[in-house]
Amino acid sequence: MREIRFREALREAMNEEMRRDERVFLMGEEVAEYNGAYKVSQGMLAEFGEKRIIDTPIAELGFAGIGVGAAMNGLRPIVEFMTWNFALLASDQIINSAAKMLQMSGGQYGCPIVFRGASGSAGQLAATHSNNYEHFYATVPGLKVISVSNPYDAKGLLKSAIRDDDPVLFMESEQMYSDLGEVPEEEYIIPIGKAKIVQEGSDVTIVSFNKMMKVAVASAAELAKEGISAEVIDLRTIRPMDYDTIINSVKKTNRIIVIEEAPPFSAISAEISHIVQRRAFDHLDAPVIRINGQDTPIAYSAPLVEFYLPSITRVVKAAKEIMYMGA
Repeated sequence: MREIRFREALREAMNEEMRRDERVFLMGEEVAEYNGAYKVSQGMLAEFGEKRIIDTPIAELGFAGIGVGAAMNGLRPIVEFMTWNFALLASDQIINSAAKMLQMSGGQYGCPIVFRGASGSAGQLAATHSNNYEHFYATVPGLKVISVSNPYDAKGLLKSAIRDDDPVLFMESEQMYSDLGEVPEEEYIIPIGKAKIVQEGSDVTIVSFNKMMKVAVASAAELAKEGISAEVIDLRTIRPMDYDTIINSVKKTNRIIVIEEAPPFSAISAEISHIVQRRAFDHLDAPVIRINGQDTPIAYSAPLVEFYLPSITRVVKAAKEIMYMGA
């Protein structure tokens, strides 16, 4: 093992897959000459050339459509969005073309494409640059949605996404590109659709994904000081979701807290709550608790950003509540 940064793990995944398969190419805003807005694609233009590392205009709908067409014709594009907030402009191509192409063509055309970029809040970027879209795209049949929390998972799952024959949306965090993590020297892949038990426990299950995993792990450490043993699960893949790992954990701990950065209405945490009450209702000793972002557009003010996001304090309070320990 060696420690590398999150951006380096993503770059290694793309480099390895591009060396392995000449059909793979990268396109997006500033990915070539500028080495990527977050330096994820640094050095890739020099190795692969301008036909495989392609700078695009600031026209997300347009270059997403080019990527879909390329995928339909046998290539395997990686389309980078500077942020998923901008990718709303490309949602027509993602939802109405990429997701539906296999079904609408009667299996004649597949769409093996990866759309990737930064999702969620990155500090004081205000309302229009701080949205989470995992739940938004996960409602669309035909799309796979991955949202990663560390360099190891980022590399292994991005390699799997590039090899997948379906359209895959890959969500990262702008705040994690410099994070360090252990990543093997040798090649590896991580299967899409498998959650990871980050920490085993017996009293309460805590489920999360992406950068909220930092809140989940830190909350578990605080709860341990109170004598509460938390089992922590990183979803990694939002769709298809690994329901079995969640349900098996709840059957052991009898309690569950779901942490999610997005607001609560129609959120991923709502889907998990539904599945838990359907498949593990008799095992619950307390109601499911969701810790979400506030149900409002996020503000620019630093104190209000802090108030908006899930916190260790909120998670610890919720855990004590479902353990019937008081506030």
